[in-house]
Amino acid sequence: MSMSRRRFLQGTAAAGAVAAAPSFYINKALAQGEPLRIYAWAGYFSDEMLADFTDKTGIRATFTPYGTNDELMNSLRATDGSGFDVIMPTVDRVPGYLDYDLIQPLDESRINWDGALQSAIEGSEVGGVVDGRRYFAPSDWGTEAIAYHRRFVDIDRETLSYADLWNPDHGQGVTVRGHSALVGIGLWLEREGRLPFPMLESYRSEEAMRANFDVIVEEAVKHKNLLVQFWDTENEAQAAFRTNGAIIGQTWDSTAFRLKQEGEDIAYAAPREGALAWMEGFVIPKNAQNPDAVYELINWYYTPEAGAMFVEATGYNSTSVGAEALLPAETRQFFQDSYTDADLENLWWWPIQEPWYVTLRNEYQDRYLSA
Repeated sequence: MSMSRRRFLQGTAAAGAVAAAPSFYINKALAQGEPLRIYAWAGYFSDEMLADFTDKTGIRATFTPYGTNDELMNSLRATDGSGFDVIMPTVDRVPGYLDYDLIQPLDESRINWDGALQSAIEGSEVGGVVDGRRYFAPSDWGTEAIAYHRRFVDIDRETLSYADLWNPDHGQGVTVRGHSALVGIGLWLEREGRLPFPMLESYRSEEAMRANFDVIVEEAVKHKNLLVQFWDTENEAQAAFRTNGAIIGQTWDSTAFRLKQEGEDIAYAAPREGALAWMEGFVIPKNAQNPDAVYELINWYYTPEAGAMFVEATGYNSTSVGAEALLPAETRQFFQDSYTDADLENLWWWPIQEPWYVTLRNEYQDRYLSA
């Protein structure tokens, strides 16, 4: 999947003239009959956003947060795709929901696609379109790279690598997420020619995955003494820096963004192996009770105002046309400080993670955590 923030920005420029007021043409009488039940990542819907959605559409919405893709998957499997009207998985996990028959295809004719960046729509075809049917409307994207406290860490951004996380000079001051830290180490080892197979082959066969991750975990354990904390959720990643003594970590871009907003001297940078990039979007569970309202939500989101509210709430990048122009100067500055043009062309997009891969990934993560 080849897609970069630069292409997203080019898509914004090309589509800038399309930011006219959307037409909410769906049967509102049906959609307004009951609340829209949103199940999305923690922090993704602020009170301001929910109020604006209700004001624009007349639909009440409830928001239930989750912290990880695995939590979302387990919740839907436990209820056979019931309990919520819309979820927001990452695009690489969508085929897994189909394997368990948990989601339904989108009616593309009911979506105001002019409000979404064309590059995001095209980029989400890998994972989001299966057997010619689209299940995923892209909402946002972000990266996982290296956040660091500039007061305590000296980083050469020209040569920055995932290997730099494990510099002994950091003492016990590193925070990472277990499974994605292993991928970062894998990319570093691949660059040095130390993996049996290319890293991408890990997602294509169990043989390659096990061969690579045996080497990766062995390397990871060597440096485990430098860890101050593992994180799984956004709140945990922020707490690592805020209260638990982390000075450098492999985190989401939003972690650095939020800490910087609080006045911390935190910077964010992409290593030479490429920042880990992901895309999320709207997906309808198979037993949704109010799918009409979901299309209203998607069309509301595909407006510059809603997209900008999302960026301000999360620190991630919206796929709504025109959203970037409405952001405060400091928000735009964070992005400019975090990525060079070369970084944006070098994003490492998460491949599709089939259920077999997720099972093995968790097995190796457990080995790392318990070592």
